Amino acid sequence: MSQSYIIKAEIPSGTMIDNRYIIQKLLGQGGLGRTYLAYDTRRFNEACVLKEFAPTGSGENALEKCRNLFKREARILHQLAHPQIPRFLACFEGDGRLFLVQEFVDGKTYSFVLRERQDLEETFSEIEVIQWLKSLLPVLGYIHQHNIIHRDISPDNIMLPDGENLPVLIDFGVGKQIANLNENTTPDHMSFVGKMSLVGKVGYAPREQISLGLCSPSSDLYALGVTAVVLLTGRDPSFLMDQYSLEWRWRSYTKVTNDFARVLEKLLADTPKQRYQSSKEVLTDLERLGQFQVMGSSTVLDFPSTVIEQKSQPTFTTRQPHYQYPQTTASSARSSYSQQQYPVIEPQPQPQPQQSSLNPAFIQRCQQELAYYIGPIASLVVEEILEQTPQISPYQFIEFLAREIPDASAGVEFRKHLFS
Repeated sequence: MSQSYIIKAEIPSGTMIDNRYIIQKLLGQGGLGRTYLAYDTRRFNEACVLKEFAPTGSGENALEKCRNLFKREARILHQLAHPQIPRFLACFEGDGRLFLVQEFVDGKTYSFVLRERQDLEETFSEIEVIQWLKSLLPVLGYIHQHNIIHRDISPDNIMLPDGENLPVLIDFGVGKQIANLNENTTPDHMSFVGKMSLVGKVGYAPREQISLGLCSPSSDLYALGVTAVVLLTGRDPSFLMDQYSLEWRWRSYTKVTNDFARVLEKLLADTPKQRYQSSKEVLTDLERLGQFQVMGSSTVLDFPSTVIEQKSQPTFTTRQPHYQYPQTTASSARSSYSQQQYPVIEPQPQPQPQQSSLNPAFIQRCQQELAYYIGPIASLVVEEILEQTPQISPYQFIEFLAREIPDASAGVEFRKHLFS
């Protein structure tokens, strides 16, 4: 990977990327790259988000981290199909840059919504936050059932789409795919994945995640609880925690019922064992709060002029992921969250890049054929197989690719096309 990933400047408005996407404007910028609003000329100029991965640091470590995050987010987004998670549309490399393409969510982050409230000397009410939690907890339950931990939940990474009622969870760039359950895992470790990179927003991520790199579904629930008290109080987490005892002192900044306070305190428990272990547990306790069963036919949730109808959570069909990750089986992905165990994962050494012995035109044709069956994730599948087995024969290469196609008959068809 060349140094061009570091020195590339912001892409000007009006630039055509990959002969398809027209850059409209810069949406955001951080240490690992930029996010652009773009129009997809092959989909009637539909708005989309181009996420460019390009670290601002230097050296091989920064470059490798950038590429790993690019692959990680592409894999995670590819297997998720939920109405409250932006759709993954494509991934590609062009002009010395790495790009992910996602559905564009036209709306505001909850950080922005909270600032609007504060300008009016208001914050979110107890009823609003309860409804907000009920809307987001099923999303967390969904990603946890797919063995994914978000690890970066905060008001910046939750959006309220314009004209919509349900919040949307965004930015899976530091999300983590967890290995399949291990029958020998002890109860004391069943919720944890160890020795990860230390990621997460300080103040929102729990102590074990920031200090040790350990995270679990309960750490996502902790961050959701912190976000909830921030919406209630309008204060940064640093103001809500005692600097000497490191205990939460958020209740003095807002008024909530004791029953709801107990739910929040359990979400914010410092010890993972004392927290809720699943979204379902939190939802069960929220439903038991009798005073919030029904208060008229609607409840204000986002803006003073917007009303949210209290409806049951929407149902949808889960898309079976095409690309199966190492140590993750279809049965473990389908197993209920309450039965899952999360073993410690040792970091795997990165393979040294080697030159492939296959003809580039042949590789491109294989990738195009594979993309027909499994979509844009095909480029990453091809890349990883070549990295792991650079001296692979054409026959073996086709066989490896065919195994990534979930449907057996489609795999046979794929082989026939390429062997012919």
